[in-house]
Amino acid sequence: MCGIAGFIGRREIEDQRITRTLDLMKSRGPDHQRSAQFQFKNLNLYLLNSRLSIIDLDPRSNPPMVIDKNTLAYNGEIYNYLEVRESMKRRGVTFNTDSDTEVLLRSLIEEGTAALSKLEGMWAFAQFDETRELLTLSRDRFGEKPLYYFQSNEGLYFGSEIKFLTSLRGESFSINKNQVLRYLVNGYKSLYKTKETYFEGIKEVPAGHNLVINSDLEITTDKYWRPEYKPITMTLEEAIEGARTRLFESVKIRLRSDVPLAFCLSGGIDSSALTSIAAKVFSTDVSTYSIIDADPRYNEQENIQATIDDLGCQNTLIHLEKERSLDRMRRIVSYHDSPIATITYYVHNYISEAISKAGCKVAFSGTSADELFTGYYDHFNLHLYEMQKRDDFQDYLQDWKKHVSGFIRNPFLKNSELYLDDPKSRAHIYLNNDEFEKYLNVPFHEEFSETHFSDSLLRNRMLNELLIEATPVVLHEDDLNSMMYSIENRSPFLDSRLFNFCYSIPPEHLIKNGYGKYILREAVKGVLNDKVRLDRQKKGFNASVLSVVDFNNKEVREDLLTDGPIYELLDRNKIVSLFKNDELTNSFSKFLFNFINAKIFLELNS
Repeated sequence: MCGIAGFIGRREIEDQRITRTLDLMKSRGPDHQRSAQFQFKNLNLYLLNSRLSIIDLDPRSNPPMVIDKNTLAYNGEIYNYLEVRESMKRRGVTFNTDSDTEVLLRSLIEEGTAALSKLEGMWAFAQFDETRELLTLSRDRFGEKPLYYFQSNEGLYFGSEIKFLTSLRGESFSINKNQVLRYLVNGYKSLYKTKETYFEGIKEVPAGHNLVINSDLEITTDKYWRPEYKPITMTLEEAIEGARTRLFESVKIRLRSDVPLAFCLSGGIDSSALTSIAAKVFSTDVSTYSIIDADPRYNEQENIQATIDDLGCQNTLIHLEKERSLDRMRRIVSYHDSPIATITYYVHNYISEAISKAGCKVAFSGTSADELFTGYYDHFNLHLYEMQKRDDFQDYLQDWKKHVSGFIRNPFLKNSELYLDDPKSRAHIYLNNDEFEKYLNVPFHEEFSETHFSDSLLRNRMLNELLIEATPVVLHEDDLNSMMYSIENRSPFLDSRLFNFCYSIPPEHLIKNGYGKYILREAVKGVLNDKVRLDRQKKGFNASVLSVVDFNNKEVREDLLTDGPIYELLDRNKIVSLFKNDELTNSFSKFLFNFINAKIFLELNS
């Protein structure tokens, strides 16, 4: 796990700027920093790499790595590197290190980017083929590792974080206020609906894509992975066993590390399942880290304790506090180069800090189990739509009424016939955005849009969440929160083989007896304790803004109401009225949190 940055183009970049950028990269890679420079035709190429040593700690594995006039700047982990290396050894390939970095580079030299189809992992890399004078930028299938770029007349800048581009360029980027307004009005699920970022001209290499830049600075885009829903006929038992086998294998290869591991543990099934698999199936000595919010809507202490008691594992319990919360937000926003997407990732920052203090370099999280196995409340409504023509539809409906409806807060999703009445209904996603528009001093309105991936209403919604609305935001925040403290974050549910299998399961198996994630629950039966495994209520890794910000504190109120660029966008008087509300609904709590972060972001970058 590392940080990368670079430039290819017609200008020269001063040595002190290279040094300064490498210094900025130290949190992503405190163990080693190095750069490489090339000149060909009329171009200059700079590759910068900082290293967080996880596999093969020997300096021989420090990047950028060079083999046969191929240089690799690399951020990530190839989890199945042992299997790939053994396969290559049988073909006569020799290795000089025990690192996954060398496996990746030799695979690229041998097969080109076609080798990526054999690799299971997360990555953002820059490979320079000196013989062919080609630079390849690549990002993993799900986009776990970030890779930004900016193209100008002088060339192309790229890097793991936006601050690296700014440093190499020697000039700040203009704020994209349209993205700020999108965040304020429509929330985090809108942030990846377009290719825009919070800065003008900066883009991300899309997940599952390669960009190839030649000596004429021409860019060729290659989409090497196309996720699809391909249902096949299978029994419920086959679905459960298939998911279990692939999930256990995913966890197994992600446990590979030469440094200590930590597990983020909430009260939900996702992180609890991963922790239990690691401890019980693979006999891993797990240490866990949890956040407790006093708000009963989000307090999961009972479930967390059930898993701790069952595993007998070490746990660090962190209680949220209001003191100095704005200072922490400023530190996070400054490092992220963006507002914090949701309060979940403000909370997650506490956990990353605690993991770092304990000396762990790798953390596990349960990202995207919801998008694989049906974990959101609207999935129940969509599933009813899918089941409407089956003879047992009434059984599914009665299960929903008996076991699910009582937990739902979103007013739209309380209607079991939401999609039966209108399959296009999506008003629950940008909940109250019409109200948030009224807080603006400038006009902004953007209708909800959805990409078509599948004719299945349920699976299309899940794929939108996985590829556009939810997972990309989670991965962005997880990566930055972790790297802020020099920690690698691993997400075992984001495994291509597990994905392919889950997206072949027919819809009737996904929800049973009023249980979402039914396949996952059954797959970990006998491994995960039943207190958590059979808990139907979804609280999520979340908190209320009132749990972290004291709006009754005079200094806090004065800070938030101080003049600044945010009030060019928002009506200050309407914000004041929100401060006076001691019981905010979930959506208004999110809006108020977003306001605070947008204010901080604009002040830091104006």
